[in-house]
Amino acid sequence: MVCHARISTPTAQLGLPELQLGLIPGFGGTQRLPRLVGLAKSLEMMLTSKPVKGEEALGLGLVDAVVSSHELVNAARQWALDILARRNPWVATLYKTDKIEPLGEARQILNFARAQTRKRAPNLKHPLVCIDVIEEGIVNGPKPALYKEVEAFQGLLKSDTSKSLIHIFFAQRGTSKVPGITDRGLVPRKVKKVAILGGGLMGSGIATALLLSNYTVILKEVNEKFLEAGIGRVKANLGSRVKKGQMTREKFEKTMSLLRGVLDFESFRDVDMVIEAVIENVSLKQQIFADLEKYCPPHCILASNTSTIDLNLIGKRTKSQDRIIGAHFFSPAHIMPLLEIVRTEHTSPQIIVDLVDVGKKIKKTPIIVGNCTGFAVNRMFFPYTQAGLFLVERGADVYWIDRAITKFGMPMGPFRLADLVGFGVAIATGSQFIENFPERTYKSMLIPIMQEDKRAGESTRKGFYLYDNKRKANPDPELKMYIEKARSISGVAVDPKFVKLSEKDIVEMIFFPVVNEACRVFAEGIAVKASDIDIAAVMGMGFPPYRGGLMFWADSLGSKYIYSRLEEWSNLYGGFFKPCAFLAERAAKGAPLSAPLEMGKSRL
Repeated sequence: MVCHARISTPTAQLGLPELQLGLIPGFGGTQRLPRLVGLAKSLEMMLTSKPVKGEEALGLGLVDAVVSSHELVNAARQWALDILARRNPWVATLYKTDKIEPLGEARQILNFARAQTRKRAPNLKHPLVCIDVIEEGIVNGPKPALYKEVEAFQGLLKSDTSKSLIHIFFAQRGTSKVPGITDRGLVPRKVKKVAILGGGLMGSGIATALLLSNYTVILKEVNEKFLEAGIGRVKANLGSRVKKGQMTREKFEKTMSLLRGVLDFESFRDVDMVIEAVIENVSLKQQIFADLEKYCPPHCILASNTSTIDLNLIGKRTKSQDRIIGAHFFSPAHIMPLLEIVRTEHTSPQIIVDLVDVGKKIKKTPIIVGNCTGFAVNRMFFPYTQAGLFLVERGADVYWIDRAITKFGMPMGPFRLADLVGFGVAIATGSQFIENFPERTYKSMLIPIMQEDKRAGESTRKGFYLYDNKRKANPDPELKMYIEKARSISGVAVDPKFVKLSEKDIVEMIFFPVVNEACRVFAEGIAVKASDIDIAAVMGMGFPPYRGGLMFWADSLGSKYIYSRLEEWSNLYGGFFKPCAFLAERAAKGAPLSAPLEMGKSRL
């Protein structure tokens, strides 16, 4: 932007993404962009970090011409000569004023941007700093504003937010590097045709994600009615993109033509990958994988979207355990950015490399994890709702807990989340954890009691909240009755200490058990590195990225502090809070939780 002119190709992306790193644009970026494209557009580009393509940039005035890539250098040379010969204007962007609104109007735009920012990101300071620096240039001119920009940039560089976001930036780019797998020089094989079993919410979402990246998809269901519903869901997913203007009608038709619905395995004979997305039933999944082995070609990747069931159990009746892998998507699958790739001790490195490649092509961030109950994300977060139930049975208010957790930066608290997921799923996954980790599971009857009374969460319009026609959640005065019933079954009395819990205590009592489980996941080698756990928490559960992910945040508080709090609670309230050996060891040494393991006893 300092140049006297800019020439772009039609597809080049131009933008200022610094706010994603907790910083503001430097080198005069906050001053020059408004002078080139106008105040409103420059605020949008900086605050949302959204780039524009060459053609749009030309319309905005950000570039002066758009030419094809092979004409680019010649066109730029000619333009420079024309400036010299005074055939083209000699423009100093810093002193352009034709795109800047009059002061009163500019202030209105800036104040509106401030209000929106406070609403959208109440815990973040750097977007407001950015707006202040832009305002300085409009009120007092570009020179003093450049000094203010330098000063603000230096200050933000030392902030916790910036350190956290820069950590997430590099952690996200490091997830697909796994020692012993991705460093062998294996080349991903071409996957062109993918079959999906099950057209429910997950199956149709996965199909949508694949279709959007031009994969040919076969969707299999058990009968015509279910098949029609599955294809209908894919149509609705793509249709919403058309409504939002993200897809043309023509592109919609072309994308839908890549999808074919079937009721048997006949067309599976030439597929490169199968993703099973049926209900969480072990014997059904075992039968499916035995059938897949008969019908699919020998090179075909056999993937399951199970969220909790052990993959060795799923592949028990097959001889193809080397090509069985977990492809765990998060709901809604065509929107959520994480793909948990679960490998067993039998999975071949080639299959892992192939699936990582597919994950990247469908614009997901893949993390490779080991095989255990709940894998990485669901296992780490199983204490999230359980800790909430523990607090409620002792007298804390459901809605106060959810408010404290959303204020901390989560998209929703544990009870709003339980409503969204549905009580059926909550009980099914909960029973997996009770079975596998009985000594550290908090058993509350609150959700089963509510489910018995025909409450199942958002789908029945009644759960911990009441839902109106627009799915807006409102507190439910009847909830007290269920809580009292659950208390009497658990034999727990209301403790005055919990009735008046501070927000800080709520955050710690909900998240420290999650950190404790994440330590186990790391120590057992289920996750390769602590930064993978950070990405899993941010992209799988919506942990605030500006806190750097779960382990990074825990390290900002210190292993000693977390250990001492958990130890204190476990003495008072039992095994649910008991710190694991890894956490105790790190706390004794005063070592960070995310420091690499000395001897990786990896279960991968």
